[in-house]
Amino acid sequence: MNTEKDFSPLTPNIVRALNDKLYEKRKVAALEIEKLVREFVAQNSSAQIRHVIQILATEFALSQHPHSRKGGLIGLAACSIALGKDSGLYLKELIDPVLTCFNDSDSRLRYYACEALYNIVKVARGAVLPHFNVLFDGLSKLAADPDPNVKSGSELLDRLLKDIVTESNKFDLVAFVPLLRERIYSNNQYARQFIISWIHVLESVPDINLLDYLPEFLDGLFQILGDSSKEIRRMCEVVLGEFLKEIKKNPSSVKFAEMANILVIHCQVSDESKSTNDLIQLTSMTWMREFIQLAGRVVLPYSSGILTAVLPCLSYDDRKKNTKEAASACNHSLMKLVTPEDDEDDEESQTKSSPPGDGTPSKKEGDLNDSLNESQESVGFSNISFFTPASSDRSAVTLDLDGIVQVLDRHLHDSSTGMMTRIAVLKWLYHLYIKTPRKMFKHTDSLFPMLLKTLSDESDEVILKDLEVLAEIASSPAGQTDTSGSCDSSDSKTELYIPGGVRDGQPVVVGSKVTDLSPSTPSMNSYFYKFMINLLKRFSLERKLLEMRGAFIIRQLCLLLHAENIFHSMADILLKEEDLKFASTMVQTLNTILLTSAELFQLRNQLKDLRTQESCALFCCLYRSWCHNPVATVSLCFLTQNYRHAYDLIQKFGDLEVTVDFLMEVDKLVQLIESPIFTYLRLQLLDVEHNPYLIKALYGLLMLLPQSQAFQLLSHRLSCVPNPALMRTVEDPKAPVKDKRLAQPYIDYSELLQHFDRVQSKHLEVRHQRAGRSEHPDRKL
Repeated sequence: MNTEKDFSPLTPNIVRALNDKLYEKRKVAALEIEKLVREFVAQNSSAQIRHVIQILATEFALSQHPHSRKGGLIGLAACSIALGKDSGLYLKELIDPVLTCFNDSDSRLRYYACEALYNIVKVARGAVLPHFNVLFDGLSKLAADPDPNVKSGSELLDRLLKDIVTESNKFDLVAFVPLLRERIYSNNQYARQFIISWIHVLESVPDINLLDYLPEFLDGLFQILGDSSKEIRRMCEVVLGEFLKEIKKNPSSVKFAEMANILVIHCQVSDESKSTNDLIQLTSMTWMREFIQLAGRVVLPYSSGILTAVLPCLSYDDRKKNTKEAASACNHSLMKLVTPEDDEDDEESQTKSSPPGDGTPSKKEGDLNDSLNESQESVGFSNISFFTPASSDRSAVTLDLDGIVQVLDRHLHDSSTGMMTRIAVLKWLYHLYIKTPRKMFKHTDSLFPMLLKTLSDESDEVILKDLEVLAEIASSPAGQTDTSGSCDSSDSKTELYIPGGVRDGQPVVVGSKVTDLSPSTPSMNSYFYKFMINLLKRFSLERKLLEMRGAFIIRQLCLLLHAENIFHSMADILLKEEDLKFASTMVQTLNTILLTSAELFQLRNQLKDLRTQESCALFCCLYRSWCHNPVATVSLCFLTQNYRHAYDLIQKFGDLEVTVDFLMEVDKLVQLIESPIFTYLRLQLLDVEHNPYLIKALYGLLMLLPQSQAFQLLSHRLSCVPNPALMRTVEDPKAPVKDKRLAQPYIDYSELLQHFDRVQSKHLEVRHQRAGRSEHPDRKL
């Protein structure tokens, strides 16, 4: 440095000492500067004071010579000490050159800069707060300094600054938050630790409401939560825990909507191999759970994102038990927020909105308190305000139904989706069809194929939930496509002709309010018949599904929907089935279910006693389809106590092609006759005089069987029939009818026999065609 340059009012001795390489000499110069500045303060000569500070800053602290910079730093600190309380008037001039030295390549000089700033801040105390951002910025750099001495010095300065902020009520939080938002994304561990410590301090100051600005840096906090340092993660957990406690205590000041998407993002794990990601996911899921419970319907616009994050977690194993439980709570709470009011159009919602005190809040389930529920219904999304009275100009929170359905559909299509997630998806769909049927039916056509495909799922529980959804779709009034607009149900009835049903020479007609597509299911909508058609089509294409799960699916449907509707509609559809082999297999399956399942008890009782028009119509409908399988047809006659007709059918078996499969079906029928289902039939064998055709039919089955175990079983049963001589029947046409079913006025049995012959002729023709193709594979038919 040029010592001949004029540095007045600094003396040449002071200038030389400030430039000296020895610390002790620079310290002596600093004492001289302190004495000189005190004199200027006493003289109230601010111009001289500024001149001294300017010289120390430009000529020394910002000099190219390292020893001069060190001298300038200690000189600026001496000025501050001399100024005392008046140092606040010159802080910018004092602080700026010192902060510039924070970037010096010499660690010793950075340490002296830290020491100088400590002395300046210690003297100025609260006066430094207007300059807090630049101080914080400088300190954040020193926090990551590689030199331990510099780090130690910065920590002392950091503690001093924290004490000042804690004691003062003039901290400018608004000005600080943008800097915090920027610096919180630092990847340096020391910088992260520094930032977390400051957030913790500011959050603990009663006069500083950091919660208002939480959306600005919440994302950064979750980023820091994934740090590799256990200590930093622990600090971040503590800070987040404190914020969550404050949110629970003061939900009225929380900007839930602004933080919802942040939580959604962090609830999703991008790399499950990192254990830190598990912590982020668990913490964010815990926050989400509290948000849903506290904010209620305000989070509904974010429901699709929440579900995207929550649903996969429901299939976690015990290694992530806590996350799974938090996700389950989120899912349950979110589902409860969907109410029937969400099924209303926007215009209807506005029409129904009422002034304060006029409306009754809708009933909510669970753990949301009444006051919060009432306020949630009255707030708008764009202006979030909780625990406040409803206003007449409120804007309703809208359920993101389209987004939810898209997320649910995507999870159903994804083959990697876990079982519990699939179950949760189906529960959601069922809940939405219950709460918002009108809006949901707009999505039914797109959901329907996947719901049908889900019936092939490996899990019985998934299939059960899937059937519940399909049953709700099929039975919901919202799915009715009849848009005639008539309010009178009698005007919209469709008459159904029941094949084979005759009474007093006229076809039996069953009137019911139905659609053209589903004439046989009076209590169902148009989707019911579509469901039955597609279900049978799926059974036809996936024979393994029919074999492994067919009975299970049909039995559950009989519980969810009316068993009569299921069997009636399937019989209608099978009557038109072109694949006769499948029709026979399907009839055999349905017949086995009808005769053996506890779920079909009521339907069996209805068919046992054909005394009503409806029961006769059902029998005729089933009979025509059952004709695809002769043995099933006979068993249906046994069930309905049509013993003479059963005997007439067995007489025709001699004209059929008796195969091994046919004999096996007869064998199974014999086993069924010995089951509890046919107890009444076996007891009727005691009354030989009034049941001659029952005995003849059983003997007919006996004659069909080879001498197998089933033959022996039936033979032993028939040997127990009392007084065989009474088996003779009267062939005189004028003799009184003994079989009570012949007096049935609703059924034309001769027409049914003709139908049986026609169906069996078709089966025989198909078998001959197959045989011809197998014998002549090159022949083109």
